Amino acid sequence: MLKRTLLLLAITSIALTGCKSSGQASGQVTVSESPISSAVATSEPTTNPATPGAEPTTVPTKGSDSTSPTLMKGVTALRLADAQKGWIGGKGYIAHTDDGGAKWKVQYTGIGEVGQLFALNDQEAWATEKATGKLFSTQDGGAKWSTVGTVPNQAFLHFVSKQEAFSGNAQSVDGGVKWAKLPVPEGIKGDAYFHDNKNGWAVRQAQDKVEVLRTQDGGQNWKSVMSRPTVATLTGTVIRSAGADDAWIELIGESGMTQTSYSLFHTKDGGKSWQTVLVNSTAGGGPAPGFPMGDTTGPKNTGSKPGPLYVVNTDVAFMGGSCPACDKPNSVGWTKDGGKTWVNGTESFTGYGELLLGMADANSGWLITNDNEQPSVMYTTRSGGVNWNKVHTFDAP
Repeated sequence: MLKRTLLLLAITSIALTGCKSSGQASGQVTVSESPISSAVATSEPTTNPATPGAEPTTVPTKGSDSTSPTLMKGVTALRLADAQKGWIGGKGYIAHTDDGGAKWKVQYTGIGEVGQLFALNDQEAWATEKATGKLFSTQDGGAKWSTVGTVPNQAFLHFVSKQEAFSGNAQSVDGGVKWAKLPVPEGIKGDAYFHDNKNGWAVRQAQDKVEVLRTQDGGQNWKSVMSRPTVATLTGTVIRSAGADDAWIELIGESGMTQTSYSLFHTKDGGKSWQTVLVNSTAGGGPAPGFPMGDTTGPKNTGSKPGPLYVVNTDVAFMGGSCPACDKPNSVGWTKDGGKTWVNGTESFTGYGELLLGMADANSGWLITNDNEQPSVMYTTRSGGVNWNKVHTFDAP
């Protein structure tokens, strides 16, 4: 009887053990040197929301027949509903937090590697399976996930309502069950982006010229709204929009010596005027697209390669930087005036895998680093990127 009691006490103790990890980091902010007016951000006190721990994040799972705990390895996608609530996806799981990332609960395991996540609010969210394009959905905060359809491409997925969604030039009006293609110009680079069923953007290159195109009738007609001479070959584009007349256009150039050149432009008025946000020319990748050889003017993001771009609204955008040759490869910069000034945060983060970044607003956001040999680590900010606090260490690969 005594042995049985001791055994039950031991099991109860293990079940109540938490799986949190945190740290504290702070830093001053430097402003990228540029002929454009500069900005200075001031530090805010950091908080220490969790107690460091090294225990795995194993938890009971839903969505599959298995009763074995799921290890949360290799985070591949994230999305916030607000500063406290949101989802991550990884290799075989979808997990949720409601306390800003200190604790996580695996909600679903009937999925392969998660490619993307998108949330309209803390109840309605979607996830894609990277290999197949299968689209999964929850309407109750993740209590139940179900397959709803298949996304026809791997472009940026976003829902504008419970029923209407866009992925590149693919549109769904039934919650992702069926998809139809919207017309785009021939020869575009990367994926088109539709903010809604009327307003869309695309980029193409013709010889020594790069051109930004806009549609206001669902792709039936396109017109050029920006054209710049360039000596760089476009290898990719990233387009985001925070309004019908708003567009953030990232042009990715050539690569060499672990360096990739890129530029970022922004318009608030449908392309009538453009703000140069970033000009990241590199020795290995050559000139940034849209700029001549040897032109080193303009704001510059940290790192030697582009990281994730996250647009909050028409004034606020954050972007990661990557430096594969550095001990701490990851960094984050931002603009809060529509791109007139760019601020480079001075904190850097370990991890040689993909950097994930998401913001709830201009001040609160999440950052997750990845590595093939080390656990994924999550940091949060409430100071608009000035300070980042480590709140969780996930399971080792």
